Amino acid sequence: MTDTRDAPEQQGASGADLEAVEKLRATHKRLRDELRKIIVGQDAVIEELLIALFSGGHCILEGVPGLAKTLMISSLAKSMSLSFNRIQFTPDLMPSDVTGTEVIAEDKATGNRAFKFLPGPIFANLILADEINRTPPKTQAAMLEAMQERQVTVGGVRHPLDAPFFVLATQNPIEQEGTYPLPEAQQDRFMFKIYIGYPSYDEEFEIATKTTAEYDCEVSKVISAEDILETQSVVRRIPAAAPIVRHALDLVRKTRPGEANVPDFVAKNVTWGAGPRAVQFLILGAKARAALRGNFYVSTEDIRAVAPPVLRHRIVTNFAAQAEGYTTDRLVEDLLADTEPHSGGLLKDERVNKAIDA
Repeated sequence: MTDTRDAPEQQGASGADLEAVEKLRATHKRLRDELRKIIVGQDAVIEELLIALFSGGHCILEGVPGLAKTLMISSLAKSMSLSFNRIQFTPDLMPSDVTGTEVIAEDKATGNRAFKFLPGPIFANLILADEINRTPPKTQAAMLEAMQERQVTVGGVRHPLDAPFFVLATQNPIEQEGTYPLPEAQQDRFMFKIYIGYPSYDEEFEIATKTTAEYDCEVSKVISAEDILETQSVVRRIPAAAPIVRHALDLVRKTRPGEANVPDFVAKNVTWGAGPRAVQFLILGAKARAALRGNFYVSTEDIRAVAPPVLRHRIVTNFAAQAEGYTTDRLVEDLLADTEPHSGGLLKDERVNKAIDA
């Protein structure tokens, strides 16, 4: 069992909750092992995806073509026993192509005609919104109600979506001709924005070797939809001490140029800062990260680890920053260096992290 003498919050947890967190830690390891059968490298990306999923959040994945974004998401769906639909976003895609539409259906027994709703591809547990920035704003907006309310309204009738429900959207950062950038309001609905980089030399060698030879590997199912819902409930029950919440709040409020005590680099380079959802997602993501490591408490390290994917798409830099190449990732890095944890907040439990990373 994990030594929790440095974690007083964990000692007050119920036995059922501690057992659930320990089960999640084991499930997390099995999920990573299954995905490694198909995906070479990208451990940090997979980690962030799992944190978002167990928090109940949506993700944007951004990377150049050929980095296995689609394969990663479809493999994740298989390992989780979730229904999966892929929506390929194109300039001519209509909202009804996403949400579904009403058609006139005839009852063969009576001859009566009535409208019948035909569900669109949005009705699945896991949605891959492939190249979401290639469709016009009207169709992008068709995703908003589903992402926020977990329902679709067609013809004045609400159609609830099955839980759990996740949207994992992909974007290509290099080919911007004919694209429609996501509005800030829609980006704010995504919990994480995850960057996928090029593989290392050894990883690319392994990719080249495996994909050019006979290699057939099936991903085993590790966790069910019911287990995911139960896990999301456990994640929300994990306590976050007041100093931890204040640290998350400090990070977010320092991104807003109009706030007091804002660092000079924020006042100089930022037009708009992150909103209240950023604080919520920082805390939820930190709770999920702690649970994946077998902890029933949140540390400052958990908050700081999820800060880049939570904040990078919620900060709007000005022209001066863009001209100097001052990215939001660099800004978040400077924020973390500028923001000290509050006293009383746990930094980390080295023994737990070493055990998990082994």
